Amino acid sequence: MDDVLIEKLKKEIETFAVRKDSEVQKIGHVVRVGDGVAEIDGLSSAKMGEMVIFEKTNSVTVEDLITDTEILYGLVLNLEEEYVRAVILGSAHHVMEGMKVKSTGKILSIPVGESLIGRIVSPLGEPLDGRGVYNAEAQYPIEREAYGVIDRQSVNTPLHTGIKAIDSMIPIGRGQRELIIGDRFTGKTTIAIDTILNQLNERKEDRPICIYVAIGQKESKTARIVADLKEAGAMEYTIVVNASAATPAALQFLAPFAGASIGEYFMDQGRDALVIYDDLSKQAVAYRGISLLLRRPPGREAYPGDIFYLHSRLLERAAKLSAQRGGGSLTALPIIETQEGDVSSYIPTNVISITDGQIYLDTSLFNRGLKPAINVGLSVSRVGSAAQTKAMKKVAGKIRLELAQFRELEAFVQFSQDLDIETRKRIENGERLTEVLTQTKGKPYGFERQVVIIFAAIHGYLADVLLSRVVEFESAFLTYIDTHHNDLLQHIKKERDLAEKQEEELRNAFEQFKLTHKELFLQSNRA
Repeated sequence: MDDVLIEKLKKEIETFAVRKDSEVQKIGHVVRVGDGVAEIDGLSSAKMGEMVIFEKTNSVTVEDLITDTEILYGLVLNLEEEYVRAVILGSAHHVMEGMKVKSTGKILSIPVGESLIGRIVSPLGEPLDGRGVYNAEAQYPIEREAYGVIDRQSVNTPLHTGIKAIDSMIPIGRGQRELIIGDRFTGKTTIAIDTILNQLNERKEDRPICIYVAIGQKESKTARIVADLKEAGAMEYTIVVNASAATPAALQFLAPFAGASIGEYFMDQGRDALVIYDDLSKQAVAYRGISLLLRRPPGREAYPGDIFYLHSRLLERAAKLSAQRGGGSLTALPIIETQEGDVSSYIPTNVISITDGQIYLDTSLFNRGLKPAINVGLSVSRVGSAAQTKAMKKVAGKIRLELAQFRELEAFVQFSQDLDIETRKRIENGERLTEVLTQTKGKPYGFERQVVIIFAAIHGYLADVLLSRVVEFESAFLTYIDTHHNDLLQHIKKERDLAEKQEEELRNAFEQFKLTHKELFLQSNRA
């Protein structure tokens, strides 16, 4: 190596060692280490959440510093009378008793920037996709105070998921926090990924930057999701933060905060961002493990007392900023896994109370083949129609009531065969509406296409379509509209409204479709 470079580095290290005031870097040493936690002596001025650096050898030479590309970090989480305790962010077997530890004086941060888009990174911002380092435009702290009320505005812009049942009955707005909750294998991740895919149906300038945070997931599942996003072309506006089940608990705990920091970078630029936490149940388990190892007192279900604060300070960072702040937004879709449908357990009730509504997925509905298996009675959006376009408000206003009445009547049908005509008609309409709201995984609908098909369902145009052919009708009708009335679709997409003229054109289009597709309109299955 060049002698001039070595001399230059020596001078920098000497300057670094004698820096004055608060810039002085304290050096401590590891007293005890075990289970990914190091007890450190000598860092009396350390701060909560501060980054520390573990030296990998007791005697570090200049040549070691030049050639060593891997830095082992720790995060200070306990400040005690004699020692500080830090979790090791990496391979804990490298840390040994007596090892020197340097205090950086900096809060743990992640490098962020435009070049992150399309990349897969760790919670510390390290590239995981084999494409080398990216150019960071800023360093954002992992933990950051949420914007106050004065800096926010009310949620008023829709974030379309492409899922008919959600966009019509449980609308999500940009800046909202909407919980997706349900048992294992009920389609929680599918809803989140379909929401990312649906942004392809939005105008390019309206697409939010999507951040998918995988917490404690199998590598194979994350790889499959990334492959699906790449195939669809959605990685052009997506970032994946991966803390797999194989990574240390500390990184699983930090992953959602890293995702929020990346999203805040884009929000601060006046842009929209969407962050998906998949899932916060695993983050809570990781944090519980860390807390027990740090000898913090356990509380309910052995979770530490600040587990509520953990999730609240994370989800409060979602916001719709005021015009003075640039008008950007950060939308959060946290996912929580329940056990046997128990939404009253500790972590689910915590997160439900923090968020602006929840989408509850029911195992029994899923097993009956209703996908997405959304339980309309338990699902709610506290933002409501403020996050819906005028067109969707007009066509979807009656859906929730219709379905609620259908579900109530459906229970009685099991015990009675002799039904009056009005009751039977209402049940058949409910069955067709349920069939319309059923959707295939990975095929989100553009907002304007949802409006068209829900209009047909609500106005009774499916009354003469056999239940078994509703899906076929839907596909054929949308193809017909695409081909012969594309200007109508484009008008709805652009104006986001359905005026009387467009309603009339839609009715005429249906009548024409009925004449050209007579095979779909047979005698109803009342007989």
